[in-house]
Amino acid sequence: MTHFGSTGDARRDAHIARDERAAREQAEVDAMLLGTPTLPAPDPATRVPSVDELAERRATRVLPHGRRRGWAALGGTAATAALLASLGTATVTGAFDSPALDTPTAAAPTQVVPASSTSATPDWQAVTAAVRESVVAIDVTTASGQGQGSGVVIDDEGHVLTNSHVVDGAREITVSLADGRLYEAELVGQDETTDLAVVRLVDPPADLSPATLGSSADLAVGQAVLAVGNPLGLDSTATTGIISALDRPVVTQSRTQSVVTNAIQIDAAVNPGNSGGPLFDAKGQVIGINSSIATLSGGGGQSGSIGLGFAIPVDQAADVAQQLVEDGSVEHAFLGVGLTDTTAEVDGVTRAGARVEQVEDGSPAAEAGLQRGDVVTAIDDRAVDGSAALTGYVRQYSSGDEATIDVVRDGELTQVDVTLATRQTPTA
Repeated sequence: MTHFGSTGDARRDAHIARDERAAREQAEVDAMLLGTPTLPAPDPATRVPSVDELAERRATRVLPHGRRRGWAALGGTAATAALLASLGTATVTGAFDSPALDTPTAAAPTQVVPASSTSATPDWQAVTAAVRESVVAIDVTTASGQGQGSGVVIDDEGHVLTNSHVVDGAREITVSLADGRLYEAELVGQDETTDLAVVRLVDPPADLSPATLGSSADLAVGQAVLAVGNPLGLDSTATTGIISALDRPVVTQSRTQSVVTNAIQIDAAVNPGNSGGPLFDAKGQVIGINSSIATLSGGGGQSGSIGLGFAIPVDQAADVAQQLVEDGSVEHAFLGVGLTDTTAEVDGVTRAGARVEQVEDGSPAAEAGLQRGDVVTAIDDRAVDGSAALTGYVRQYSSGDEATIDVVRDGELTQVDVTLATRQTPTA
């Protein structure tokens, strides 16, 4: 069995790496604001600056008067030295110690959540006990430094689902199980379009406890949720809250492209390091993958939770994970239009929508008869209030899926049926 933690040297190196990361402060990562695609966001995997670098920046920093809200990725994180001091050395050391692996470990119990645990009366103590073994902490080493994130075990073969920005550019990946065992992991595949990735433990143990994947199709605003992850390097941290909104268009920036997600918005506290970790319902089923938070920037320095977190719906995440495990890559459906945000009036009512500015030749949009100037207000009865919302919805479909689009054309509301397809990469 090959894994980190089987020798004292490996455990010591892991602890040293954790301590080094804990001495740095999370650099705020501003992502693109909705509707402003000309403002690219920094790469979420950029190196976390050292304490000395941060001190120098603060000394020369001019703080603007106002604050604005932005989206920040949750990966690539470390706690500050002040946080370590407040926790105490004994507490932090105990949290990160790994047991000797020469001692046999009993098989992980099957997830069992009492039937009495419902969204109305959640038994979070029982749910947390049932799901904690399926949640892992992820440490990565890149060319520019080190970072942390979270993940969830999805099968007994050692596959772990996480965010793409957590493992982007990783030269080494270490996965920490809930009981402290450390394993080397390899990248199976990543998909920047959806900000999802799958890694696999090298020589995984026989007692893995995969999570139970639920469905995001029937979620409701106000539903109780539980987030478990590795915020600021504090693994197995559980926070609770409710679903604040559904289909919230969120635009962030990966290394190469914009990432558009019609996300689950939650008020459960999630912070840098929660990226890639699971969002559970009251039955202990995964309903989303936590991926980003809204932050206040421009002088407040509030890069942590302000009660606005976002998760990728599990139906989309499960489909991407399956493709990555089977093929190492992902096919995405596309419509083939250029869009801008606008409003349109129909039947005496003004509606927000996405205006079609360009239709790509030979695309599904062209085949369906979409025209320049059309304003899309819904897709399959789901309201579209702008270009980001339509893009996010389309990315949830698979090639060959059919959809009905509500279009305002010349002041009249009409419906257009479209069959989505996979964009073909031109050959040389």
